[in-house]
Amino acid sequence: MKNTIGNALTVTLFGESHGEAIGAVLDGLAPGIAVDMEYIRARLLQRRPYGAAATKRREPDEVEIISGVFNGRTSGTPLTLLIRNCDTKSEHYDQLRRLPRPAHADLTAYYKYGGYQDYRGGGHFSGRITAALVAAGAIVMKALLDKGICIGTHISCCHGVCDRQFADLAEDITALAKNAFPVLGGAEVKKAMEDEILAAAAEGDSVGGVLETAVINMPPGVGEPWFDTVEGMLAHSLFAIPAVKGVEFGAGFAYAGLKGSEANDGFAYEQGRIVTRSNNNGGVNGGITNGMPVIFRTVIKPTPSIYKEQQTVDLEKGCNASLTISGRHDPAIIHRARAVVDAVTALVLADLLTVRYGTDYLRGQDR
Repeated sequence: MKNTIGNALTVTLFGESHGEAIGAVLDGLAPGIAVDMEYIRARLLQRRPYGAAATKRREPDEVEIISGVFNGRTSGTPLTLLIRNCDTKSEHYDQLRRLPRPAHADLTAYYKYGGYQDYRGGGHFSGRITAALVAAGAIVMKALLDKGICIGTHISCCHGVCDRQFADLAEDITALAKNAFPVLGGAEVKKAMEDEILAAAAEGDSVGGVLETAVINMPPGVGEPWFDTVEGMLAHSLFAIPAVKGVEFGAGFAYAGLKGSEANDGFAYEQGRIVTRSNNNGGVNGGITNGMPVIFRTVIKPTPSIYKEQQTVDLEKGCNASLTISGRHDPAIIHRARAVVDAVTALVLADLLTVRYGTDYLRGQDR
């Protein structure tokens, strides 16, 4: 049962959607890192339901840190955080004991755990668990920010409505941190995307989209060749986020239509440092950061819990069946998922930096 990821800095997730609590354990943090509870709350706010059609489940998401922090700073021992579940309505999920939702993990959980899994609200497979991931990620994200390493994610497209591309990365990342609905193109783009989400909700349906993430000021030389590449470690963790079905770096699949002369990023000296004239490789060569911004995109599929009738099977009767769900579900999670992608990115990069420079790197000591 693999619920832990990381090498020098690890994170373990636990809990179920309708259990008493969810949480995470961070191990490998240097002692002395400031833990900013207001920053953690701000990141969790970005994950909260947003908009008229959002799920009516409203959790307070109050974080309790029960180990690993003393007088506001990490002590160097495993840091354990809890988030209590307070707004559960488990009766909405009674039928899912035997009628798995198409495209959800209900059936695969049944295969893996033999029917002993907690099916309420999706159990351990629920997007609810990502609240703990965001809280854990916020601790290291703030430490990275204090080192000048900034992470930001926007909705590149939502059901055919596209945002503008990143421009001034530092300015855009700062702006995204203040936006509940993370787009760069302003009110017109925001409204067009929200209209798509509302239209799907009115039909009992859902929509997905693409998130684009940028990381600036990552030092060059971080990452490993072959199996612990920057792309490999990020993709490994990003694919653990519920609803993620694709990840691409830099030009990604667009490389298929380019020639080498178009795709290669030429080098140049700029103010005493080596830069690339373009960034088709997304800041990574040979699995190792090259000092340019790390850029990648993540595909978020439509929420599988929809209110239309769907075809499924009855696990108890062993026959085909139809399913119409009830309960509280989002018609889109892409805007909420950006906080999760940011958190995962922070955790992976912090682990890679710790491997490269040692645990004291995040504390702010000289390398």
